[in-house]
Formats: sequence, structure tokens, C-alpha cells
Amino acid sequence: MKAVELFSGAGGLGMGIGLAGFQPLAVVEWDRWACDTVRENQKRGYPLVQDWPLHEGDVRDFDFASLSEKVDLVAGGPPCQPFSMGGKHKAHDDQRDMFPTTVEVVRTLRPRAFIVENVKGLTRSAFANYYQYILLQFEFPEITRRDHEEWMDHFLRLQAERTSGRHRLLHGLTYNVVPTLVNAANFGVPQKRERVFIVGFRSDLGIEWSFPKETHSLDALLIDQWVSGAYWDRHRIGKKRRPTPPDGIEKRIARSRADKDRQGTCPWVTVRDALHGLPDPERINAGPSDHKFQPGARSYPGHTGSPLDLPAKTLKAGDHGVPGGENMLVKEDGGVRYFTIRESARLQAFPDGYVFHGSWSESMRQLGNAVPVALAQTVARSVAQKLLEHDMLSMQKVVRQLRRA
Repeated sequence: MKAVELFSGAGGLGMGIGLAGFQPLAVVEWDRWACDTVRENQKRGYPLVQDWPLHEGDVRDFDFASLSEKVDLVAGGPPCQPFSMGGKHKAHDDQRDMFPTTVEVVRTLRPRAFIVENVKGLTRSAFANYYQYILLQFEFPEITRRDHEEWMDHFLRLQAERTSGRHRLLHGLTYNVVPTLVNAANFGVPQKRERVFIVGFRSDLGIEWSFPKETHSLDALLIDQWVSGAYWDRHRIGKKRRPTPPDGIEKRIARSRADKDRQGTCPWVTVRDALHGLPDPERINAGPSDHKFQPGARSYPGHTGSPLDLPAKTLKAGDHGVPGGENMLVKEDGGVRYFTIRESARLQAFPDGYVFHGSWSESMRQLGNAVPVALAQTVARSVAQKLLEHDMLSMQKVVRQLRRA
């Protein structure tokens, strides 16, 4: 199946899509450093990106109509600064808002499905109307904004169209859209990273889809650590080195055992799990690529780093450098140090063979903006499965018609 990826960054979403079975017809990214990362891995022959048709430039300048093959999937994470918790919160007034461009690409290519990822801040009450406006634009991409029309007037017009159902009756291009707020840790990513996924299937396909079921949980981790002790045994940590159990752990475990939704899930993957096998960069000046000690870390109120025995805090990328607290590790002795690039890549589920181009700060910015590869694969695989099931049913229908003829 064929895909087009927008705002590809360092390649997290794109690699997940590739692992799910999609072949890219175009991969578009404007940031030179992120493109250099992809090109560096292509030079090294890294298989997941080796054949990517990478285009460095503004998505708005790319001629999507020139693509000769039909597109099954459009995917991308539009720049999130307009909605970021640490941003300026301009939303529709921010020139970096690329949601209108993403909708335009969907309108042009008419893909069978799309996957759009963005920050949790998009769901904040301050953006409630604009968030619903975004969803309606994806649902009715052909009902475009008129010249000099305010976005709120366009929003009201889209709401009226949805209520009337006229556009669907006229067989216009519409999508069944499913938005979901997701914590990556609940899908095996060693990071508590909350993101919004907006997934849509073209309405004429008649596909019903829901977000994949969570596979990991905090409750299972607590049982692994404080009931069976298997977690500590795996890491060869004796009782003297183990931290003090959290307050109220007995009640929490009792509740988790009664929670049927959490039964059968795997334990959250922790920082200690993710970094297993990597040498301490403060002690050993050798190891895999991108694993060099970065000095200067310090802890202060609100920036205390990620504990070893939980998933990491959300890795971030700031306009004025990388915030320290989210990208630091709390060591066993209580001290802190920065995650190396390789450690951060593991927290974002990038494979060890994938390298990053640029300084520590620049590489961390790319990683802070990335979609965890494993989470991207989970979502894309679920979408691919639905498309393949639809193709199979369509093929069976054709066979039955031929037999009748």
C-alpha cells in the first residue's frame, strides 16, 4: 500500500508506517537538520529509510497532484507549536498552524485513510472550538473556506453541513474521523507521552475502526515490582538497592487486581528497561553511536528529571533550547544527568542502528518532536489491517459476481 508523509521530521512516524507495510511515494520535511538525519541514514544503508523519496522543502510548495499512483494513506504530525502547553497558544492565528495545509493535501490526494498526530494541548478547553473545527475539516475536506471567510463562520457552515447530511447524500468526499488521546506508555513505549491521534477512513469504504487496545499498564508494573519482585530480579537488583515502595501501594495493587480492563496487560516499560545494555556514559567513553555524556545537568523546582523505575517524562523540544527537567535522568544516588542522544532515541523507540545528525541540542530537538516508532507502527498496522480486510471483502464480492456471470 502507498503512503505520503508530511512533516516527517527525523522519521519516527514514517518508520512506523513502513514497518506496518506502507511504501512511501513522498516524504516531505522542511527542516534541514531532520532531512540530514534521514539522508545520513540513507547513506549508511539503513533499511527502513533507504528508499524514501525525501523532499526537503515546505509542504505547501510540493505538487501532490503530480503523484501518479493512488494513495492509500496520508500521515503526518503538523507543527504543534500553536497548541503546545509551552508555546504561545495562538492556534488559528499562528502562521505555523499546518492543519489547513494537511486538510488540503487530503482533499487533493483523496487517500483511503489518514493518520494525524499532535500534542495533548490541542484538546485543552482554550482550543475546544478550534479542535472541533479541525475535526470537521477532515470530515468534509471539500467544503473549503471561502475568500475572506473567518474560521468561525466556516466552522458554523461545516456544523450545518454535518447536521443536514447533504454533502454525504451528494456523494462528496467525506471521512469517518476518530480522534483519540493516547499515552504512549500504555503501548509499550518507555515514556509517559500523551498525544492526540486523528485517524480517518474514507466514508465510501464503510470501514468501522477504533484505536488499538492498550497493551501495557502502571498497575501491571506495580505488581511486577512490589508483588512478584520479578522486575528487580530481571535487573539483578538486591533488596538493599531497591527503592522504598510508594505510599498506598497495597491499596493500589488491590484495586488493579479488580480492574478487568487492566488484567492481562504487560508492565509499563521503564527507563531502566529501556537503557538496559548501554554503558554509563559518565564512566565509559565508548559504546554505540550517539551515546556521549552531555555535561551541565542540574535539578531545580519543576525540573527534577525522570526516575529510573518508571517510564520517562515526555521528551520535549523547545524554541529556545531543550528544557532540562524533561530530558534528564535521576540516577540511583539521587543525582541527575542528561540523557544521551542514544538513550533518548530508545525512549522514543528508535532502533539503535539509526543515527542522528547535528549537535546534542539539535538531535534532542528532533527526538522531542518525533512520534515513537513503536506507537506509530501500532496505529499504522491497525489501519493497514482494516484496509486489507476491505480489499479482501471487495475481491470476494467480485469473484462471486464473476461466478454468477
